[in-house]
Amino acid sequence: MLPHTRKSFLDIGLVYFWTATINEWKHLLDDDTCKQIIIDSLLHLKERKLIHVLGYVIMPNHIHLIWKLNDYNGKELPSASFTKFTGHQFQIYLRETNPRLLEHYAVDYPNKRFEFWQRDSKATHLYTDEMLHQKLDYIHHNLLQEHWELSQTPEDYVYSSAHFYRTDSDRFGLVERYENHF
Repeated sequence: MLPHTRKSFLDIGLVYFWTATINEWKHLLDDDTCKQIIIDSLLHLKERKLIHVLGYVIMPNHIHLIWKLNDYNGKELPSASFTKFTGHQFQIYLRETNPRLLEHYAVDYPNKRFEFWQRDSKATHLYTDEMLHQKLDYIHHNLLQEHWELSQTPEDYVYSSAHFYRTDSDRFGLVERYENHF
């Protein structure tokens, strides 16, 4: 029996709630260096004007983004560029710092040796203010759930846009107000 996969599609010019999960739900993103790889990749796509990040949270084994895709990166969507680039950077980082952990992501595919992201990223088109607010509230409070408890308050967690929406100050220069793009 084949595992359940989601059939999510992304289009240029639309705002999405997007969830990407580390393969087998492993907690690779507990590591702050791996979180920074994600931030750096998103900043690169933003600087190239391929995306607008309207909200995010980086959890130990998955990420949630609210983003708008502006253009293709060559022939691929920015989401594909993001997962490809971050996977490559995770591989370099683990090879240098923890080769035994790297082997947990080994796969036997003809076109790659390691797979960090599950192939079934979930994309939900957000087409109303109400939907966007609901998802923004969800991602900002996800980190407070009992089984995570990553912070006392949403705005204190470094790897989230909650601080930006509370103070208009962005630690990474990544987030843009959704009102400007929705």
